[in-house]
Amino acid sequence: MPTVNPRRWWALGVLAAAQFMVIMDTSIIGVALPEMQRDLGFSQGDLQWVFNAYVVAFGGLLLLGDRLSDLIGARRVFVAGWSVLIAGSVVAAAASTAWVEVAGRAVQGVGGALIAPASMTLLMMLFGQNPKELGKALALYGAAAPAGGTAGVFLGGVFTEWASWPWVFIIYIPIGIATLLAAGLLPAVSARRGGGVDVLGAAAVTAGLALTVFAVVRAPEAGWASAATLVELLAGLALLAVFVLIQRVSKAPLMPLGIWRTPGLGVSNLATALLGAAWIPMWYFLNLYLQQVLGYGAFASGAALLPMTGLLMLLMTTVTARLLGRFGPKPLIAGGLLVLAAGLVWLAAARPTGSFLVDVLPASLVAALGMALAYIPTLMSAMAGAPQEQAGLASGIVNTTYQVGSALGLAALTALATSQGAGALGDLPALTDGFSAAFLAAAGIAAVGALATLTLMRSRPSAAGVAVEPAAAVEEESERRGQLIDKN
Repeated sequence: MPTVNPRRWWALGVLAAAQFMVIMDTSIIGVALPEMQRDLGFSQGDLQWVFNAYVVAFGGLLLLGDRLSDLIGARRVFVAGWSVLIAGSVVAAAASTAWVEVAGRAVQGVGGALIAPASMTLLMMLFGQNPKELGKALALYGAAAPAGGTAGVFLGGVFTEWASWPWVFIIYIPIGIATLLAAGLLPAVSARRGGGVDVLGAAAVTAGLALTVFAVVRAPEAGWASAATLVELLAGLALLAVFVLIQRVSKAPLMPLGIWRTPGLGVSNLATALLGAAWIPMWYFLNLYLQQVLGYGAFASGAALLPMTGLLMLLMTTVTARLLGRFGPKPLIAGGLLVLAAGLVWLAAARPTGSFLVDVLPASLVAALGMALAYIPTLMSAMAGAPQEQAGLASGIVNTTYQVGSALGLAALTALATSQGAGALGDLPALTDGFSAAFLAAAGIAAVGALATLTLMRSRPSAAGVAVEPAAAVEEESERRGQLIDKN
């Protein structure tokens, strides 16, 4: 029998704090964006790189982080990830030019890509032998994500308003150091798999994604049919094709292509990508609308987003799981995407002389309801049909897909918004027209996701089966991760 770790609940606190901080890193910078734009000289179109540099690195390297956790030990990868995140935070906080800031954000993304899969591996090792404890641990760990998103929105406003925008990065330095000091609570033994590290595959997918996003960002200025845009797009797509080829021939691929035969994985990832491509641009442009059109300061902008993020947190931690067990993933994903689309259409009606109570609050709450209904079911649906040895891989793929969809969606909709007037700082009608175009396009993306889910996703034979399958997949994956504990 494996030995129960007596410090496992303290260790869970460390892991939940790490999840909290990784998710907060994607939300805390939102309200600081206009201040960063003024101080560092970002153009309206290039400002998205403050977000996308993190997302591209995080999404592109998640599978590599998972592989490294298996090969060299999850605690070592967890510690390395926090060390990298601290280094990136130092660079981002000290940046005096736009592209140094982007580089710091990319380094932060690398750290996050190491921390996230290592944290899940460690959690499974600590609690995987007891299904009841595992359920409680996953609930607490999962709640840290929306809590981090909510706290990030609020703290971003506080730091930017009453200190300065570098503090949204400085905060990670003492917290990161405290986390490293507490890492001794985490188990030192991790399951190991044979084989090497697919460095070429990781480099190809990350570079391909970055180059594709770069081409889309530059297209409004260079021209969609220009030689530069076409070359960049083709090069990015070629690198992504190289990644697929590497996975086919590699002896230790990051993503064995056979995983895509898993029932429901393909359509779940499609829905996830479209969900990210609709939600993240909404959050990004809503921040800009509040500050650049309505004239809100950083703190007021962050406070204005708290009802949306608070509702999201409440629903994801109390309601969604119950609905998932009763109705299954298909109606929740499709319905959630349709509700999100409705909220986005409502936001698209925002006026240059609008107000928070009329133009933002009700529409943002509707959008948050849609996101809360769809997000967890897409993750669970992706994992439900995976065989026991590939449940963790399926989870990593769907998380990567969400990040990729977010990056490409934000790049494309920023290009659209800029072409429709969002680049005209100070011209409130033009800015509003540009943001409205982005909201409408995001609504279209969400609607396409709903249609794809309804037509392509299979309905589960029973609602109860849906609630059980993902949990079983997690338990089976925990056995794979924790086998070495029995031998030690």
